[in-house]
Amino acid sequence: MVQILAGEKGEGKTKKLIEMANETGKAAKGSIVFVDDDNSRMYDLHYSVRFVDTPKFIMEDPQVFRGFLCGILSQNSDIEKIYVDGLNNIVNKISDDDFTEFVEELEKTAQNANMDIVMIISRKTDLLPEAVQKYVI
Repeated sequence: MVQILAGEKGEGKTKKLIEMANETGKAAKGSIVFVDDDNSRMYDLHYSVRFVDTPKFIMEDPQVFRGFLCGILSQNSDIEKIYVDGLNNIVNKISDDDFTEFVEELEKTAQNANMDIVMIISRKTDLLPEAVQKYVI
């Protein structure tokens, strides 16, 4: 299942995401992965949460990032959740149509892998495309 934390910059989304990842990491039977656009929060995460930073990889569009996430999944079959912070910075140019397609494809990927993806987008909830509103938590 895909879940989206949306809101403007400075609303505490990252803090909430880190708390979610840490709580999940403490109780997880499988692996938990935290993907971020920089490494500034690496030491805020529980030692059981695998941290992946993306600056060294070129993510020109959402499909490249989806492939990146699929690559992470292919390396470890027991991933329970992937948390993504800084989606706006990882994939910085994304139209509403592309974002909708991206989320729908991630939902299929998550279902096929029997895992969850929780991601942050810095955008007001009511400005997100209607088709992705059902994923907002």
